Amino acid sequence: MQELVMNALQGTFLAALLLPTISLANNDDIVVTGTRSERAIEDLIVPVSVINRQQIELSAASDLAELLRFEAGLDIGRNGGPGQPTSVFLRGTESNHTLLLIDGVRANPGTIGGGAFQNISPEVIQRVEIVKGGRSSLYGTDAIGGVINVITRSAGDGYAEAGAGGGSFGTRTAYTSFAASGQKGEFGATIDWQDTDGYAIRTDSPVERGYDNLSANLYGSRRIGNATLTARHWRATGNSEYLDYFLTPLDQDYRNETSSLELANPLGENSSSKLLVSYMVDDIAQNQSPDFVISKRLGVDWQVSTVVANHNLAAGVYATNESAESLSFGSGFDMDTETRAVFMHDSIEAGRHRVFLAGRYTDHDTFGNEFTWNAEYALDVNERLTLSAGLGHAFRAPDATDRFGFGGNADLQPEVADEVQLGARFAVSERHTLHFDLYQNDIEDLIEFDFTSFTLQNINKAELRGAQLGWAYTGEQFDARVDVISQTAENAADGSRLLRRPERSMTINLRRRIGEHAIGLSLLASGDREDIASTLPGYMLLNLTGQFTISRNWQTNLKIENLFDKQYQTAAPYRMSERGAFLELKYRWK
Repeated sequence: MQELVMNALQGTFLAALLLPTISLANNDDIVVTGTRSERAIEDLIVPVSVINRQQIELSAASDLAELLRFEAGLDIGRNGGPGQPTSVFLRGTESNHTLLLIDGVRANPGTIGGGAFQNISPEVIQRVEIVKGGRSSLYGTDAIGGVINVITRSAGDGYAEAGAGGGSFGTRTAYTSFAASGQKGEFGATIDWQDTDGYAIRTDSPVERGYDNLSANLYGSRRIGNATLTARHWRATGNSEYLDYFLTPLDQDYRNETSSLELANPLGENSSSKLLVSYMVDDIAQNQSPDFVISKRLGVDWQVSTVVANHNLAAGVYATNESAESLSFGSGFDMDTETRAVFMHDSIEAGRHRVFLAGRYTDHDTFGNEFTWNAEYALDVNERLTLSAGLGHAFRAPDATDRFGFGGNADLQPEVADEVQLGARFAVSERHTLHFDLYQNDIEDLIEFDFTSFTLQNINKAELRGAQLGWAYTGEQFDARVDVISQTAENAADGSRLLRRPERSMTINLRRRIGEHAIGLSLLASGDREDIASTLPGYMLLNLTGQFTISRNWQTNLKIENLFDKQYQTAAPYRMSERGAFLELKYRWK
């Protein structure tokens, strides 16, 4: 732990070199994920953070997981390098307790729970909205820990750009993106290609494992009278190499895609309707055996919103038909699941008081009915200080692999969670903000692997406790955010720590603009974490990035990954990347 602290101090000292002259998303950013309605981020009660397009470009991240790892409260567990299975633990919850949305479309598969964060290219992303706290009242199953909504690129004023790059581990990239808009609508497309030879991902093998990804995102919208019809399609395909339990080199082909058709139209002066029809596919096929896993989901989501006095009301219906199929070592499953739900929520503003109430009744054809809810309150004590409190009840239904896959248990019960959040926000000045959050989440019937019976079991209870203290500064040339988290995630029956969650962590994100150029520095200091039969030591990761304008049209992006070349693991026995450098050259038509 002493070495971890010293490394963090080194990184902080280097970061301080940027401080003399430090943005996060603007305070007036409009977000939709926290309440399913457009709201200014400062009006939300639940903690929400936004990663905008400028931050995405400066990060030079290769996938969504890399983009998220410097976000406070999100702990990443990864089985090695690019393309390897990746878990996101949001505030100590399980990796399948975080709901992944792509343009509002549920992307978590019905087979293995967690979304494919490793296959989502940042080049297709306009912004990411992260809700920290249970949101089953709005989105149903899986949203026990929170929601990550990936919003793909839109036209804006129109643009066209292309780029190519490369770097360590035989990495090569290329992309092109364009969009146009007019009085009647807009359209656009992004195509991104990545290929890497990789490195030795296992600590017990020198065999290198590579990865390739071809992503495409297409969208178009058309105004029809007062209504707007929008179509979107995202798809990622490629090949991921890995090592099995016996260190045998294997590889698999994957396909992830979401498609949606949305019709939004006003219903009078203060009301509106939004109908979303969506389709999701998650497909993995092994190349050395006939094994495969595939999940498909057809969904319909209809919401009607209205403003009455100081109430922002919304209600709707939701329905999905999901199929999940798998073959592994000669055995498998093929099952269909139907889910139906009705929901209602209300955002209330009355002077210095804000209230958010939400409820959802879900009819799951395998596990019956579940009512989930949120009740939140915020008080603006004065112009600078805001206090908040929130209660919530969320659930997650076991997926098909939980019940019928390797180690599956057909008798599993749904996980249910009761959450309490307390928060304080204080504006020290126009540029400086402090925030403090306390959170508690008690999860009944948590699903964990039992190494005695070699099956998944519902454990009696998991207790999650945490506190986050943060400071943010927004300046004309410099932005900064520092967050420190202390948390515990334990099996209440015996007090043992849940796997792959550190109890202490700190993140520092800095950005300095120098004329038309920008320099970024991101630091993560993470404490030790328990894993199967081992304790992984804490580590410190420091990334340095830069954007340099060469001319009116040309720009170059640089990233130095793991600047101090630290050896570390987020999952045993998989090693993470040593120090690497990556360079991209970009041309933008203006």
